[in-house]
Amino acid sequence: MSARVVDALAARSIHTPFRIQELVLPDALAGLDVLAKSPTGSGKTLAFAIPIAERTVPSDGRVSALVLVPTRELASQVTAELQPLAKAKGLTVASAYGGVPLRAQGNRAKSAHVLVATPGRLEDLAQRRMIDLSHVRTFVLDEADRMLDMGFQPQVDKIVRRLPRNRQTMFFSATLDGTVGDLARAYTNSPSRIEGELSNAQPAEIEHQFVSVTADTKVETLVEHIKASDSTLVFVRTKRGADRLVRKLERHGVRAAAMHGDMSQRARERALAQFESGKVATLVATDVAARGLDLTEITHVINFDPPEEDKGYVHRTGRTGRAGRSGTAITFVLPDQQAETGRVARRLGHHAQFEHAGMRAGPAKLLYTSRRGRRSKW
Repeated sequence: MSARVVDALAARSIHTPFRIQELVLPDALAGLDVLAKSPTGSGKTLAFAIPIAERTVPSDGRVSALVLVPTRELASQVTAELQPLAKAKGLTVASAYGGVPLRAQGNRAKSAHVLVATPGRLEDLAQRRMIDLSHVRTFVLDEADRMLDMGFQPQVDKIVRRLPRNRQTMFFSATLDGTVGDLARAYTNSPSRIEGELSNAQPAEIEHQFVSVTADTKVETLVEHIKASDSTLVFVRTKRGADRLVRKLERHGVRAAAMHGDMSQRARERALAQFESGKVATLVATDVAARGLDLTEITHVINFDPPEEDKGYVHRTGRTGRAGRSGTAITFVLPDQQAETGRVARRLGHHAQFEHAGMRAGPAKLLYTSRRGRRSKW
C-alpha cells in the first residue's frame, strides 16, 4: 500500500488488518477478481476500499470504480468509509440512492472517480444517460445475497451489461450457495475464492433469550429491558408499528427513534445520527430499513414482533455481536406465537433457551421440497 493510504488509515487508528483484509488485499491490489464469503461486521468494507483507492487514477475524471450496495443506509456508510482514503489519493467519491433528488445526484455522480450506489437508482441514472459506466475499471458488489433477497437481480444484470468486460470484479456475500453462487460465477472471471473463518477476533458470543409476554405486558416488559441495556435495536413487523411503539416508549420516558421505509432519507439519516451519537439509546426498525446497518455498538437486539422465518431471525440478531463483541438477542413471544417461534428456535439450535422460558414449540411440520420429492421435518 502507498504511504498516503497507510497514513490515512493510521489517522483513524487502524494499524492491524482484519482477517478478511489480509486474505483479500493481495489479489485485489493486483487487480484480480475476488469472490469472498463475508458476513457484515467482518471488516470487508476496507478490503475493497483500499484497492479502489490504490488502483483508481485521479486524472481519469470519470467514474472508474463502482460499488453496488443493497440499501441507501449502507451506501452512506460505505461512502463515509471510502472518503478518507480517496481524499488521500486525490479522488472524489459520490453516492446515488433513492429518496433524494435525482438530478443533483446525477450531476455529482458523473464527475466522481468512485461511485457508491443502490441498483434501482443507478439503473435509473443510466437509463436517462445521466451517467456513463463504460470506463469502470473496478466493480464491487457488496452484500450480494441481500440484493437478491430484495429482488434487485434484474437491475444488477442490466448494470453489469453496461460495464466493460475488461474490469476487476470483487464480489462479497454472506453466502456463496445456490443463486448467489451462480451470480458470482457469471459476474467474475477466474476469481480468487475466499471462505472460512474471516474474523481475527474470537467468534461473537450472542446470548439468545425468549420472553413470554401478553398483549397487556408487552410494552412494559420492553421498557424494563431497554432501561437495563446500553444500546438497543428493536424490531417490529410494520412501519406503523414502529411509529406507534416509539410514541409508547416516549410516554414511558424512553428516548427512541423510528427507522422505516416511509421516512424521508433526511429523516432516516437524522434517526441514525441520533442513535449513533447516543442522543437516543433505542432504534425501532422494520426488517427492510435495518438491512445494511453496520452499527458495532449495539448491545441488545429485541424482537418486539418475532420474525416470520429463520433467515429473518439470523439477520436481525446478527445486528449485535459485531466485530468479535458479545451481544444479547431477546425475542418476545405472545401465547399464539409460541408454536411457530418455537419451531424457528429449534431449527436454529436455540430450543433449550426457548423451553427454559417455560414455552413449548409446536410439533415439527412435514414439508415437501421441490427436489425429487424429498421430504424433511421442520
